[in-house]
Parts: sequence; structure tokens; C-alpha cells
Amino acid sequence: MIKLKTVLVNELTFKNTLSMIEQYSIKDFLFKWVGEPPEGIDDYLPLEYTETVFAKMEAKQETDLRLFGDELFRYATITEDNQIVIGVLDSNEELTHRIISLDEVLAR
Repeated sequence: MIKLKTVLVNELTFKNTLSMIEQYSIKDFLFKWVGEPPEGIDDYLPLEYTETVFAKMEAKQETDLRLFGDELFRYATITEDNQIVIGVLDSNEELTHRIISLDEVLAR
């Protein structure tokens, strides 16, 4: 299992908008990252683009994708430095951000 670097939100600068290419890139990455489910990413992990606070591909409310044991996937986004970041709720329902490095992407 890949360990992702956990960072504080004040260490990140998120984009205010994501281009269509960035949105599709996030979805494509997530599709590959979760093991290319046969039903496709839209059925396995339905996402919607939102710009509340910052731009992100957010899991719909009915989504219950658990990562790393008990962490609940909430959204994925891209920073101004073009890093992919995943937001998850931990077991205490605190929002945690994890940066996915290029090495971790290539290891998949």
C-alpha cells in the first residue's frame, strides 16, 4: 500500500478553477488509482466539479469510498504547483489532505 504525504491545508495553494483537461485528468488518474473498475469511474466514484472555496472534483454525498482503512474520500484537486491532492475524512471526521507524488503515481 502506498503511503501518501499528509500536509496541512495552509501549506497548499489550491486553484480557483480547473480546466476541462484538468478535470478529466483527475478523473482519469482516480480511475487508474482505484484499479480501473469495470463499471467505470462515473459509476464507481461519481464526482462533480465544484468551486466552493476552491476548485475540486468532489464525491457526491451518496459515495462511500474508503481509503487507507477508515478514511472517507471527499475530493481530489490540483494545486497551483500542479500537485494532485486528495481530501479525506479520517475516523474523527477531520479533513486531511494528502499529496500524491509523481513517484506514487508511477508506482501504480
